[in-house]
Amino acid sequence: MFDVLLARWKQGHRTMRYPAGPPPELPERFVGRPTIESGKCKVECRQCIAACPAGAITLGHSEKHVELDTGRCLFCRQCQAACPSGAITFGRDYRLAASERANLVVRDATERAAVALSDASRRLFGHSLKLRQVSAGGCNACEADTNVLGTVGWDLGRFGIQFVASPRHADGILVTGPVPENMRLAVQKTYEAVPAPKLVIAVGACAISGGLYADHPETHNGVAGLLPVDLFIPGCPPHPLTILDGLLSLLGRIADEPQPAT
Repeated sequence: MFDVLLARWKQGHRTMRYPAGPPPELPERFVGRPTIESGKCKVECRQCIAACPAGAITLGHSEKHVELDTGRCLFCRQCQAACPSGAITFGRDYRLAASERANLVVRDATERAAVALSDASRRLFGHSLKLRQVSAGGCNACEADTNVLGTVGWDLGRFGIQFVASPRHADGILVTGPVPENMRLAVQKTYEAVPAPKLVIAVGACAISGGLYADHPETHNGVAGLLPVDLFIPGCPPHPLTILDGLLSLLGRIADEPQPAT
């Protein structure tokens, strides 16, 4: 017992101070929010569109610029490598979440998408939020990064946010995966079992749009086509910091900060 206490004392304080302090250092290979410089873009070349494995890049309505849908993006940076003029770049900004699906689309000079919840909902959920996590056909990457938030380094529980075993004890569901047909009924029944009012959070490209499995006949292109989604958190998978930032922003528990340098 003495050895255990001594080892714990040597470890010191292991839970990060964020958001009261600076965010944790991101790995060198971290890929964050993309930007598009339309002044550099040669729309007619369309090499970025051809390079994207997920169909996340399309022409805008005017066909004079390209758009990048972070809700479908795999953050593989194939578009950045293919662009001959360097118009598409991926930065270090981990703040990717949005309340509206349309706000996940990046255009020239697009500001960071907003995360909003009604004042009544924030008063209700702001200090205690219980979530039932549903893995709907995911590869376990988004699930793993979500689970990281429960470790001592992140300690999601200090914000009053916890994952629970039963939807009847939850305030909402957090869905990962593209929602294949075999999971459709389970997702819907889990949602129905959550007492109202309730939230739906889609984590990862698969849960938002179907990801690589989009438009496959056995999937439902994520959860948005089945349930009303209150928060979209892009990524493949999203970094734990991106997930935490989205949850805290939704609840009004975090102040806006300057964008990290790219």
